[in-house]
Amino acid sequence: MKPASFAYAKARSADHAIELLAGADGDAHVLAGGQSLLAGLNMRLSAPALLVDINGIEELCDISLENGEVRIGALVRHAEAERSPVIAQHAPLFAMALPQIAHPAIRNRGTIGGSIAFADPAAELPACLLALDGAVDIAGPGGRRTVKADDFFQNLYQTALGEQDILTGVRIPMASGETRTGFAELARRHGDYAMVGLAACARAKEGELADLRLVFFGVDLVPLRAAGAEGALMGIEIDGSRIEAAVAMLDQDLDPPDDVQADGATKKYLAGVLLRRVTRQLLENAP
Repeated sequence: MKPASFAYAKARSADHAIELLAGADGDAHVLAGGQSLLAGLNMRLSAPALLVDINGIEELCDISLENGEVRIGALVRHAEAERSPVIAQHAPLFAMALPQIAHPAIRNRGTIGGSIAFADPAAELPACLLALDGAVDIAGPGGRRTVKADDFFQNLYQTALGEQDILTGVRIPMASGETRTGFAELARRHGDYAMVGLAACARAKEGELADLRLVFFGVDLVPLRAAGAEGALMGIEIDGSRIEAAVAMLDQDLDPPDDVQADGATKKYLAGVLLRRVTRQLLENAP
């Protein structure tokens, strides 16, 4: 299929992109990597009057360390982030997740900002950002602001981005010597959307886990923290019985809907499988 007709504009800067969006009266989309957008356009699931291309805006292309945080520009490609020594050292959870995203051809064009802004509930990076207690940098007509990941993902494909906003980057706290991370997903084939996935981050403190964040994806309309399972694993020495207690808490934490990947009961069972695997990773992994 071919997309419906639309106008095209190449933004020269973030401010110029905001001006272009403001002039479209809410009937515009931002083009970054385009790996989800172009498919939607071709299937006519989306038919904007204007496409604003932000590729080439240099301020959106950097990976840097700022004030104890890793900042990743919105236009950093998945493949570039996957090869980055900064991310490997200071954001190990992202480094674990990036090779699981789709296939190399997709990662060569897809962007970090595009994945976060699209907010697919089965995508890896939104869950990682939430697990890391990260934040999103946004530029809009009212200026620039930073929104915590906890507040950014609001509903199915809905985020804190306004119609005239662009996502300029994400911020992740730098890993320390106490940081422990874990990541796993289950898909029918490598590169498919995950039936269920789990991203986790914690601090190792005197042989126990503290500040644990367990975030499942593919089980709800947004990346979802498993508060009951977190509580079952924190502040105690972890053994097999404690892990099983955390798995049991998933009955309260998760209520996955049926979808084309699997029914809800299967997803809940697989979530328990992943929780066992990822808990063991947390007990072993250090940056």
